[in-house]
Amino acid sequence: MATGIKDKVAIIGMGCSQFGERWDTGTDKLLAEAFDEALADAGIEREQIEAAWYGSCIDSVNVGNSAIPASVALRLDGIPVSRVENMCATGTEALRGAAYAVASGAVDIALAIGAEKLKDTGYGGLPTAYKGTFNDLWLPLGSAPAGFAQLAAGYRNKFQVSKDELKKALAHVSWKSHQNGVLSPKAHFRKEVSMETILNAPMIAEPLGLYDCSGVSDGAAAAIVTTPEIARALGKKDMVTIKAIQLAISSGVETTTNQWDGSHVRNTRTAAKRAYEEAGITNPRKQVSLMEVHDCFSITELVTMEDLFISEEGRAVRDILDGFYDREGGGVPCQVDGGLKCFGHPIAATGLRMAYENYTQLLGRAGKRQLDNPTMGLSHNLGGVPYLGIAAISILGLHS
Repeated sequence: MATGIKDKVAIIGMGCSQFGERWDTGTDKLLAEAFDEALADAGIEREQIEAAWYGSCIDSVNVGNSAIPASVALRLDGIPVSRVENMCATGTEALRGAAYAVASGAVDIALAIGAEKLKDTGYGGLPTAYKGTFNDLWLPLGSAPAGFAQLAAGYRNKFQVSKDELKKALAHVSWKSHQNGVLSPKAHFRKEVSMETILNAPMIAEPLGLYDCSGVSDGAAAAIVTTPEIARALGKKDMVTIKAIQLAISSGVETTTNQWDGSHVRNTRTAAKRAYEEAGITNPRKQVSLMEVHDCFSITELVTMEDLFISEEGRAVRDILDGFYDREGGGVPCQVDGGLKCFGHPIAATGLRMAYENYTQLLGRAGKRQLDNPTMGLSHNLGGVPYLGIAAISILGLHS
């Protein structure tokens, strides 16, 4: 009978590149930045890594659709390196592959790494990534802001939230992230933005204004994983282990039946239930110390608070306005490093970048943005669109 991977895998090293407009840096250099930090953090030699999973989403503007570029850039000589891609959950998918390999006993030490070079496309948003069936049949003439803005209409209709109250809550989501981003040296955007500026910004897709949308960046992040026993043998005293990794992908039922009312993301709820069960969490509002969620748009973060069962249905607006998710004084601080809003979204790096922040916080290394004694950190990715996509959740915690 399956028992999951709770506490079977320890993270012994993580790394994260500087995120931003890295015009003078190729994907290979981004990979090296993240890898070198992770390797130094782990305190091991490159030759001790036995397998690697490399996340890369948009191969046409990145490094191609094989794992060879990562193997060459990082000099991973002769070991198995697998290239993975799963839309915006690509970084978490890479971590899942490495973690499962260690948990199964197939390897002792594995690497998960993801990188994306989006600024080189010249697009203001994400370029078209999926030719053929997905775009032609499901997203003809669609855009990410428009697709996610539909959540706002569904949410308002279901819970009878006024337009003004929702706008204030969305503005608080963005304001909070920019306040936090100031304290994140590796973030792309590191300036405070006033509520007035956010509320009066140009409209992109009603009700999403300019500051309700995350940016486009270049970046990379990495994790080195092993068993807790090997981690102890390597001298790791304070240890972060993986409590759960879960993935849920749409079958298309939302688009073909009346089972979905447009107010939430079904896949996130499915993945969250499984992740909490795997991690042994029975009350996430009390047991989760901090969260990094897929705030590609402010409405997405708001809805995710309910989809993760932190806020009760219809209560996320009030919790946000009450400061429950703020870094200072919040019950469950969210986007402590600024999130996608301040880091941007180099697709394959994002899931690992989120884990990097949780790992850093759990080990007490976050400097000015450090929380008091966190014990459990959750990361959430959302790929595709609310009615057809992927939800991925990883939960990290201190190992007793």
